[in-house]
Amino acid sequence: MGYAIHNISEGFWIAFRALFANKTRALLTTLGISIGVITVTLMMMIIQGLNTSVASQLEVMGSGTVYIERHPWIIMDDWWRYRNRPRVTKEQFEEIKRFSKLAEYVGAYTYTGRPIAFRNRTRDRVGIIGVTPATADAMSWMPEYGRYITDSDMITTRKICVIGADVKEQIFEPYDPMGRNLRVGPYNFKVVGILEKKGSTFGQSNDNYVMIPFSTLTHNFGHRRDVTIAVKAKDPSQMNDLIDELTWLMRRARNLAPNEDNDFSINDSAMLTDFYKRITAGIYAAGVIIGGISLLVGGIGIMNIMLVSVTERTWEIGMRKAVGARTTSILWQFLVESMIITMIGGIVGILVAMIGGKLLGQFLPTSLPLWLGLSAMAFSAVVGLIFGLFPAVRASRLDPIVALRQE
Repeated sequence: MGYAIHNISEGFWIAFRALFANKTRALLTTLGISIGVITVTLMMMIIQGLNTSVASQLEVMGSGTVYIERHPWIIMDDWWRYRNRPRVTKEQFEEIKRFSKLAEYVGAYTYTGRPIAFRNRTRDRVGIIGVTPATADAMSWMPEYGRYITDSDMITTRKICVIGADVKEQIFEPYDPMGRNLRVGPYNFKVVGILEKKGSTFGQSNDNYVMIPFSTLTHNFGHRRDVTIAVKAKDPSQMNDLIDELTWLMRRARNLAPNEDNDFSINDSAMLTDFYKRITAGIYAAGVIIGGISLLVGGIGIMNIMLVSVTERTWEIGMRKAVGARTTSILWQFLVESMIITMIGGIVGILVAMIGGKLLGQFLPTSLPLWLGLSAMAFSAVVGLIFGLFPAVRASRLDPIVALRQE
């Protein structure tokens, strides 16, 4: 054990002396490795950043929640198959709410766009969402201040509203919105709550909304609208069973015959996640292939330089063997030298990738977790080990008598 450690440490010092003696050559040799590491690391940073961003954005939609709607979120085939589907209705929402056994919360909402105003501040075409009381629990739309829509608001079609953080900042500041009237279309609505800030999902703000009672929206702005039913599972592990139950209840509510296809869609965030993974898989594979080619070219360059190094230092190798250096000592010397070159290339590649990631962060989300940096370093060392093995074996097998004649 002690001999092996001595061999490795001695190999490090000899390798460093050899590298410093040929700085330009060592620098040029590391470029191929650095380019490969930069490519792979940048691609992984972008993928990791996008993964984190998409995961946080999909959380806004509510964990363990599915949405019964007229159309699927992602249409991969002919749009005309879905164009003439009948609307999801409030009556179907009531039936789901009444008969579902696996749902913890069943909420519904519908949507319109209307101008809003407070004093001399106006916004055109803001999203007005008519919601039921359970929608807050199904979709995690919790008020930061004030309260949410209640059953009493629904029964009396009360003109009250809960506003998003963007509406508060853009329409009301510096005033406190609570208890003030917000004009929605031709009507005044009293602000009774302000939602927690949710951020954006795929570039669309989740805070630029005004929520009013479902019954108030249909009474004042028209009832012939698509309804979305949001259903939160009692147990997230039973999502598939919940989807089967909802499919059966909706087919019954729509009087579909056994041989008829579903004329509705049950959407959830897993659909978006799968779609996103399919898109990024190609990008990730392309980055790995390009980076792999760069590392292969860099590895071949290292093998070539190490073979040249063996030729140049043949007399040195012969002298070391003549004074008692073992074959394993020579082997370790050149393996360590090869791995040092690739690790330096890896470090440079990671540092450049970090700088590039900062610049790209202005346009795309990027992330460099610790495991990614360590993996890049380890992979660089493995490249050095693989491509340095042949030159190292060749050096270790030199006959000292023949080697000493090469001076």
